[in-house]
Amino acid sequence: MNHTDYLSLQGLSKSYGKVTALNDFNLTVAQGEFISLLGPSGCGKTTTLQLLAGFVQPSAGDILLNGKSISHLPPNERGLGIVFQSYALFPHMTVRENVSFGLEMRRMDPVERTERVNRILAMVQLADYADRYPRDLSGGQRQRVALARAIVIEPPVLLLDEPLSNLDAKLREAMQFELRRIQRKLGTTTLMVTHDQAEALSISDRVVVMDNGRIQQIGSPHAVYESSDSRFVSTFVGKTNFLKATLRAEALQLGSNIQIQTQEALGSEGSEVTLSIRPEKLKFALASDTKRLKVQIKERFFLGNLWLYRVESELGELEVSCINDGTAPKHESAADHLTWDDAHFKLMSAFEALK
Repeated sequence: MNHTDYLSLQGLSKSYGKVTALNDFNLTVAQGEFISLLGPSGCGKTTTLQLLAGFVQPSAGDILLNGKSISHLPPNERGLGIVFQSYALFPHMTVRENVSFGLEMRRMDPVERTERVNRILAMVQLADYADRYPRDLSGGQRQRVALARAIVIEPPVLLLDEPLSNLDAKLREAMQFELRRIQRKLGTTTLMVTHDQAEALSISDRVVVMDNGRIQQIGSPHAVYESSDSRFVSTFVGKTNFLKATLRAEALQLGSNIQIQTQEALGSEGSEVTLSIRPEKLKFALASDTKRLKVQIKERFFLGNLWLYRVESELGELEVSCINDGTAPKHESAADHLTWDDAHFKLMSAFEALK
């Protein structure tokens, strides 16, 4: 996707007294792109959404939509679609009336309004529920009503504030794909706030990982997961093992005699560096594997599609995840060996290695 400057957040900051909620936030979003703001509670992602919506004013910086500043405009003049965590439906209105409300406020022709509402209700698969009230709907149906109400006005940007967090796990997963399907069909530029890493990785074009009011990394879901040199991102997005290594001639040494080949520029020989490797990149070794690390299995956890093992080695405690292929799991307290592909080790930056 061509990352043109359809929506541009330039140096946005927001402070409340001595507390800085957002610090020098810079992001450009292409038209039609789906961006997720991902991070723990208090990282600044909701503040970013509130600034975009116009609910709060920035302490510094600007917001440009299609090249024009909207920072000075009140929320009702920005024309953005918003889906709140609580859905915020009108309980005394039917589904049709809830969805139609924004168009009525814009004084749209009644015939055109009815046609558009019917089209959007069909898109979110609620045409048969048009005359029901929110109290008569399931959580997933109420979420779709809120989405329909936001997109029926054909907003230039759609803002989603933890839209799936009130749903149970199975319904949330189904709605993730439904949300992405609708967004792609409409081509609406979308920013979603979430603390759920799986949600962000599964439906986003790009993910913005945030912590302490700052952007930690921006990239495609695959790049954020596979290519981070940030300790925070590596641990917040998935699980990661961290290992101390020593630089040797054309290799890194782990423990007493394990050599890791690398093409990266590292520094002077004898210096210490930190490597990371995801649990799924470690494998229990076969007899034919030449790279081997002796381990003892301390604990195992059954996760349905995966087995997660905690093992002890000369390198310290490691986590290993294996696909559940139906075979018997490894026994706790058993001795075994791990193997790996050197290319799956990632070098932490010098700054991160000091943490």
